[in-house]
Amino acid sequence: MDPNTEKLRKKYMEDPPEGMTSGDIRRMSGDDLLDMDYILNEDDPFNDDLGGEGFYIF
Repeated sequence: MDPNTEKLRKKYMEDPPEGMTSGDIRRMSGDDLLDMDYILNEDDPFNDDLGGEGFYIF
């Protein structure tokens, strides 16, 4: 297995996301683990910072 995937597996087994157990993480495929990590760490697609601090239209 990919060493980076195994690092993620260990990380999530030590502190599983809400609603999951370390056993769930242990049984996940590498692809599923990477997908879960992406979803948990992606930016909020509905966060629209237009008009926020530092962006002005005159």
